[in-house]
Amino acid sequence: MILTLRAYNNGMSEGLNRIFGVETEFGCLVETEDDLGYEAVVEAVKDHVFHHQRLGAIDLHPRDEAFEPAFSGGFLINGGRLYVDAVGSHEEYATPECRSILDLIAADKAGHRIITRALKEIGLEDSVSFYNNSVDHFGGHTFGCHENYLVRSEDRFLNESVRFLYPFLVTRQIYAGVGRVGGHRIDYMGARPDMNDLALHPVDYIWVSNVYGVNPDPDVEFQLSQRADHIIKTIASRVRFNRALINPKWEALYSHGDATRLHLLFGEANQMEFAFALKIGTTCLMLDLIENHLVPERLHVADPLDTLRKVSRDPAYRWIVQLENEETIPAVDLHREYVTLAETFRGRDEETDWTLDNWAETLDLLEKDPMALADRLDWVAKRKIVEQYMEDQNLGWDADALHSIDMEYHNIDPAKSLFHALTEMGGARTVVNELAIVDAVTEPPGNTRAYGRAQLVRYLLSQKQPTYWVDWEAVYLDRQTVVELPDPFETYADVVKQLGK
Repeated sequence: MILTLRAYNNGMSEGLNRIFGVETEFGCLVETEDDLGYEAVVEAVKDHVFHHQRLGAIDLHPRDEAFEPAFSGGFLINGGRLYVDAVGSHEEYATPECRSILDLIAADKAGHRIITRALKEIGLEDSVSFYNNSVDHFGGHTFGCHENYLVRSEDRFLNESVRFLYPFLVTRQIYAGVGRVGGHRIDYMGARPDMNDLALHPVDYIWVSNVYGVNPDPDVEFQLSQRADHIIKTIASRVRFNRALINPKWEALYSHGDATRLHLLFGEANQMEFAFALKIGTTCLMLDLIENHLVPERLHVADPLDTLRKVSRDPAYRWIVQLENEETIPAVDLHREYVTLAETFRGRDEETDWTLDNWAETLDLLEKDPMALADRLDWVAKRKIVEQYMEDQNLGWDADALHSIDMEYHNIDPAKSLFHALTEMGGARTVVNELAIVDAVTEPPGNTRAYGRAQLVRYLLSQKQPTYWVDWEAVYLDRQTVVELPDPFETYADVVKQLGK
């Protein structure tokens, strides 16, 4: 039986007229004298969230035999999803669908709280730390904070319109980058896995077409982006060793009608709420401009990937961009052109106006004195923290200890995090209050389908269903009954009540 539910709008503020969300892959550091491995830790955290805290319904069936087998995670009562990704065995948290920047930030921070609380309750908080940074300085690995946006698909976005997005995407790091000490070089020589590697870790090499090695780059002291050195494609579907700006995905997440999911791989986990909000708000406005065909072709960049790395590594902060027409333009001025174009959307909602105002102000400060933005941009705050440590300890940029400072900035436990210490001292702007984050641990956004799905997850937990299947756009209550939630903009608020009809 398929239940087609009446859509219901609960009258809450709609926010931006777009669905978006983020998925964060967490690094795990285990420091114990026993043989406890990180694989066991991430499994223990996941199992505690679902079996002891009862914050969600764990998957009884595989979503993907290779990457998300049965019992590897599930959907939460806040509308999001927590799971262990089989590739790399890392904890991953996906926010619920949001249409408000404030809701998104609260939901993202709630994921940190869920993981940290589970770690403490199983007694591992002193020996294990989770990080939402995007690079392993010593191992050369990179892991992401991926963004998802609902975009119009009728104009073949990924085939045609995406060219207008590249210049913005590779330069927004001037305010959205989280910063990193040092750099990496890609090495394709001698990096092919041997048969023993393939036999021991077969899932790590599924869909792999290009394997490379990574070496430290001693020529770089500090750069804007943690992932810029690892991006080697503009678009790629096989991304294990083909890190790309964009990964085309056509599954149901955020797809509806003439719209589809834009999955951005090039992004990083902002600690600063201001930078996080500005990143999401400006990207939404950029997509609005592209969908309305308002971006001129003269702003196409000559080489997106070369621009990405040069902007990230520019120690003079001039950030010069080579355009396709052979002209050059500072990244700050490029974004000023985007601001001018996006003014056409002013007045439609508060978050749009906030984004426009702060986008323009941030660009002005970046041009005058980037270091004045230490209270709102991650890369500036991190650089200042690192430089202060260097001064206190009389160290140079080649000191390995700086990588630890870099990493601890991203520790998600407020008791350990350098970023949270900065916040407690009043050194970081906030845009959401603590109560909103606490609420987001157990409550979904009130103006997307995450609301209805969250009610169904609670229903499944209360009924102790022996079999079910939860997905983004539908919930199978048993083998015969499926509740469809096709429209991500609807709340399906009466979903449980309508089950009894």
